[in-house]
Amino acid sequence: MLSVTALFLGWEAYVQLSGISPTALPAPSRILVQGIEQREALAEHSLATLQATTFGFACSLSAAFLFSVLVDFFRPLRRALFPVFIITQTLPLVAIAPLIVLWFGFGLTPKIVLVALVTFFPMLVALAQGYEATDRDIEALLASMGASRVRIFLSARLPSALPYFFAGLRISITYAVVGAIFAEYAGAAKGLGIYILNAKNNFRPDLVLAAVGVSATLTLTLFGATVLVQRAAMPWARLAESKP
Repeated sequence: MLSVTALFLGWEAYVQLSGISPTALPAPSRILVQGIEQREALAEHSLATLQATTFGFACSLSAAFLFSVLVDFFRPLRRALFPVFIITQTLPLVAIAPLIVLWFGFGLTPKIVLVALVTFFPMLVALAQGYEATDRDIEALLASMGASRVRIFLSARLPSALPYFFAGLRISITYAVVGAIFAEYAGAAKGLGIYILNAKNNFRPDLVLAAVGVSATLTLTLFGATVLVQRAAMPWARLAESKP
């Protein structure tokens, strides 16, 4: 926190002392003032971005869990599907975003699709790795007691995957807001992406940076929410950390 404060103080001092034009580099104080003045517009556009992020991430999370279960129960599917999933991650957003907007229009759908596309693979890989990290002795014990494969999955493999899953979740949630803004930047009626684009076209770097600050706040808030969910879902992890 101190380093961030020092960075902003140094930034403010440089702008004030150098006399640089606000259209080239606005001071943090100017960005804050303009952001407060534009709070209603920023809030409206932020809600649109948050909506796309939430829906897209929910779709991505559901799909990642479903496919992770499928590839865990049916190993040939893993060899068949993973190359396809890897290829989807090599597609540059700058090329795919305009195409998705062209195919699905300027509504909510293209933003949901792009957010899901960006965040799906990290969670899928994290879950698949987590299943593989299950203690073989626990699986053998459950099998010797007559547990079915589904019971072994629910009792051993799924709990073992939770730390990996939440690691992938934290990575993906940071991509989700970026994906939504990128989709809006490519074409949308509302959202921080379109707000940034309009501010850039009007030569207002202060408003651009104000919107960037809002997007960073959204990302940090969602990241913090994943940490809270992890603590609620894995209370045993907190107990282990509290032990000397």
